[in-house]
Amino acid sequence: MNLENSETYINHPTWGLLYRICMVEENQELFTTLYAQRLFFLVLTDAKGLKFQPIGRTEARMMLENRIRNLRRAGQYQEYDQLQSIFQRTFQ
Repeated sequence: MNLENSETYINHPTWGLLYRICMVEENQELFTTLYAQRLFFLVLTDAKGLKFQPIGRTEARMMLENRIRNLRRAGQYQEYDQLQSIFQRTFQ
């Protein structure tokens, strides 16, 4: 899978355009506000559509760290490298 061209954006009713950071679990993805990258949302997908769950910066960081750790264990190095880069830009 070529991850370089897989950027995903969705529109939040209040906060505007959100940028997808990564998948967390099945039907759960981590998004942040596009420009400031200070507000984070866990976006849940179900039969009724999208649900936005606001989460704190620390929780978002832990979710991304867990995803990176799982990718490393699974040997998925292309996505691992991409998420490492996103982690650096977003949290450091």
